[in-house]
Amino acid sequence: MRPNRSITVSIPEDMAELVEKKVASGEFADESEVVAEGLRYLADHDAGIESWLRDEVMPTVTAHDPSKAIPISEVRRRINAHMDARDKDTRLPE
Repeated sequence: MRPNRSITVSIPEDMAELVEKKVASGEFADESEVVAEGLRYLADHDAGIESWLRDEVMPTVTAHDPSKAIPISEVRRRINAHMDARDKDTRLPE
């Protein structure tokens, strides 16, 4: 078992009530266990984001070919042309 270290924190009332409910339900032995479990979830979440960035985002960024970039003005022109064509196709006959 890892050694424990005591710290003092302040949390909003609704979170304090949630901690108390978790302990009262018997799901956790005490408030420290509830907070530790929440921090484990946070650490797992952060690790998942780090993994996604490392394994999926970075390879995409490093493989990017700047010569294929489209200026924002061209993107806007294409979007507007698409929307105009869509609106023309959906108009009711007069």
